[in-house]
Amino acid sequence: MTDTQPIRVLIVDDQTLVRTGLKLFLMAFDDHELVGEAASGEEAIRMCCQLQPDVVLMDLAMPGIGGAAATSVIREQCPHVQVIALTNFQDVDMVQQALRAGAIGYLIKNVTADELACAIRAAHAGRPTLAPEATQALVQATHESALLTPGVPNSLTPREVEVLALMAKGLSNPEIAERLTVSTVTVKFHVSNILSKLGCTSRTEAVAQAVQQRLIP
Repeated sequence: MTDTQPIRVLIVDDQTLVRTGLKLFLMAFDDHELVGEAASGEEAIRMCCQLQPDVVLMDLAMPGIGGAAATSVIREQCPHVQVIALTNFQDVDMVQQALRAGAIGYLIKNVTADELACAIRAAHAGRPTLAPEATQALVQATHESALLTPGVPNSLTPREVEVLALMAKGLSNPEIAERLTVSTVTVKFHVSNILSKLGCTSRTEAVAQAVQQRLIP
């Protein structure tokens, strides 16, 4: 790729040490160019609109607007910008959240420099890259959703049934997030899926339907 323009990369991570390490990594590759760095999702959205990078390396767990939410906004406002989720989280909720938001890649932060460089090149070319851990999480989720709970619609996953049961107890999204040890954004994602799959427009309607159809105890 020496005869073409370098791939313009924006780094997004709330940890200074991580951003510094990624900057040093980019300096080692002639076909990569650092155009900016952001410490939050809000800053990432603003800088994407200003700098128009080719690829964004996006951390997912950040205060304020999380990485998945920021990815969704970036993909909507700057559809030519490709986003690679670069995180320590390997659970299926985070993987699905990032991919549904529009991320083209999902990598764990223990990735090697060469693997990350290849992923950036692939993203720039419109090709996805998933870490083995992310692929395994998605496969496991598919298997789990196939193990149907009696009385539960095929499309409702075991985790969604869990969230629905907590909704029926009157717990708010932050309370459900604390109970399940996940982010509030993840809970919102599940609640949205539950409402869509049950054909409901409100939490109250979803709970009433779940009780009526005995989807939850």
